[in-house]
Amino acid sequence: EMDYVSKILGIAVCVIAVVVLVALAVLEGFNDVHDVIDSLLLAVSLAVAAVPEGLAAILTVVLALGVQRMAAHNAIVKKLHSVETLGSASVICSDKTGTLTRNEMTVERVVTPSGEVQITGTGYAPEGRMVMTGGVSPESEQAQIVADEVVATLVAGTLANDGELREENGRWEIVGDPTEVSLIVAARKVKADRKIKRYTRVGEIPFTSERKRMSIIAKDSTDSDKLTVFAKGAPDVLLSYCTRIRVGGQVRKLTEGDRQSILATVERLSSEAYRTLGEACRPLETSSLADVPGVSVNAAGQVSDIADQAEAIETDLIWNGMVGIIDPPRTEVRDSVTEAHRAGIRTVMITGDHPLTAARIASDLGIIEKGGKALTGDQLDAMPDEAAFDKATSEVSVYARVAPEHKLKIVESLQRQGNIAAMTGDGVNDAPAVKSADIGVAMGITGTEVTKESAKMILADDNFSTIVAAVREGRVIFDNIRKFLRYLLSSNVGEVFTVFGGVMLAGVLGITQPGTTGVAVPLLATQLLWINLLTDAAPALAMGVDPQTDDVMARSPRKLTDRVIDRDMWIDIAFIGIIMAAVTLIGMDMHLEGGLFTDRSIGGTHEFQMIEARTMGFTILVFAQLFNAIASRSARQSAFVGLFSNKWLWGAIGLSVVLQLVVIYVPFLNSAFGTTPLGPWAWVECICLAAVVLIASEIYKAIMRAIDRKRGIMA
Repeated sequence: EMDYVSKILGIAVCVIAVVVLVALAVLEGFNDVHDVIDSLLLAVSLAVAAVPEGLAAILTVVLALGVQRMAAHNAIVKKLHSVETLGSASVICSDKTGTLTRNEMTVERVVTPSGEVQITGTGYAPEGRMVMTGGVSPESEQAQIVADEVVATLVAGTLANDGELREENGRWEIVGDPTEVSLIVAARKVKADRKIKRYTRVGEIPFTSERKRMSIIAKDSTDSDKLTVFAKGAPDVLLSYCTRIRVGGQVRKLTEGDRQSILATVERLSSEAYRTLGEACRPLETSSLADVPGVSVNAAGQVSDIADQAEAIETDLIWNGMVGIIDPPRTEVRDSVTEAHRAGIRTVMITGDHPLTAARIASDLGIIEKGGKALTGDQLDAMPDEAAFDKATSEVSVYARVAPEHKLKIVESLQRQGNIAAMTGDGVNDAPAVKSADIGVAMGITGTEVTKESAKMILADDNFSTIVAAVREGRVIFDNIRKFLRYLLSSNVGEVFTVFGGVMLAGVLGITQPGTTGVAVPLLATQLLWINLLTDAAPALAMGVDPQTDDVMARSPRKLTDRVIDRDMWIDIAFIGIIMAAVTLIGMDMHLEGGLFTDRSIGGTHEFQMIEARTMGFTILVFAQLFNAIASRSARQSAFVGLFSNKWLWGAIGLSVVLQLVVIYVPFLNSAFGTTPLGPWAWVECICLAAVVLIASEIYKAIMRAIDRKRGIMA
């Protein structure tokens, strides 16, 4: 967009400079080489005045300051242009665990074939106990049976585990996946440590998003080092590998009724927002994997890679039970989701959890309505074509049981629909989706280095609310970019119109007098360059850090086809530029003989009158641009709302006023800039005429607000 604006400005500047040069030659003529040089200097200075030279520097500084502010709020932006992209986001795709929730996984329920218990305590401190549910007496034989099954379930989950729980300086810290560590914490709460210590791991078949399960092989030091397989995973997946079930210490065949009962429990726990994990085991009755049927060995009789032996090892498993893990939603996320929806930003939740768990959490957070459905990865894979996939992603906001490749497909589908998509990720497999998204967001705490390298933004706190806050900041920054563009371009257009109008109407305004020779221009080249130096830098930069003036989250995201400078803004720029030129030329005319307005000249030669008139025009134009800086803070809202909220802008205005006074009242600068000291009445005229710019802007805004209201009523 800025490249486009730059091209338009470049062409316009060249055309204006040539037109002014030709106009001078036709209307006034060149009597000698000095006239030619003066005219060329004016054309060049006008071209310089028309181009906002500080635009690139100001744009970079504003984006850099935006990055700094975002970093202070835990959003680390790696590329400057991503700051503006954030403000244009129309869809935020977020993982659930740790981003929408606290990532403080806690095992609260354990369901075994003989009963169900509740585990007390929250967080990662192993402080809590087992509480029987369903009216079972803690002293009964049934309670002991259930307790033994709970221990066996948690032993399996703790052994098939890569997490670690540490105590440092009286604080419990976790290493690894919080879900896995929650199983370790629960096992310690029910005093399963002694059974766990009997086993030593000898092999692992790791968890993958495709397998949705993990298994380890461990030897039992109390039973001739015999091997046992321990597995955990998604209950519906793990159950398909189980053929037996342990009930009351006895192992029997797993019936269809058992399967339906287990799946019904999964549905019940998932609907209560629990993440469910099933646990199973299989005694191998041998101390060597080479003796296990189906396990392949090489010529030396050694077992090849255990991870490749999943089909032989993860079979004929014994179902122990399942756990219900709760990860409470972050309290601030619901408000952030509401704010995102108010801003026209759709929130999409993508998780590996059960569909019912995902739907329940999403409805609690306001992502979907109560009773809303989640789409699974299998259902996405079953879509017949791209059109059906796009239709689904345009309607569904919750995805469960998905693999990382589904994330990539969802992002690409949303982008095909014209959305600017943000995508969060933490694992290595999330990197393609994060990189493909318009705004890839990596988790700073749980994210891998690969994902962080692929992302444009990193969340230092892994919090969804930080993304929404960053979007708000991005919108404020984009608004500020438009503010200083409006200010710079309207001010520069005012300068161009002043010189062009002064040249074209020189005779009418009294700038040229009958009988005079040589080229007469309304403003000198040095004056134009001084105005640019004075008003283009400090005020524009101050506007780049302007606090929020409009409710940026009350409007829809900017579309990809929207221009940075749209039709309404070009009209605004031209209107202010014309007003600015008009008051400047009127102020000059009032101090020249033979003009349209009251003759306020002090007599003397025409040359002396021109110095005074130019000083008036020069000063009026500077003050008009300073009033324009105040007016340009909002395209619609009155400048008097939050008038003094930007102390930097008032500081820049004050500095510009002081420097202008120096140019007018310091003698040696009078000759350099072609100025003369002004009297008190002249200052009244300057300020009153310059203030017309602010008044005209307020009237224009009031009219536009009325038009907007009418459009809203008609819509």
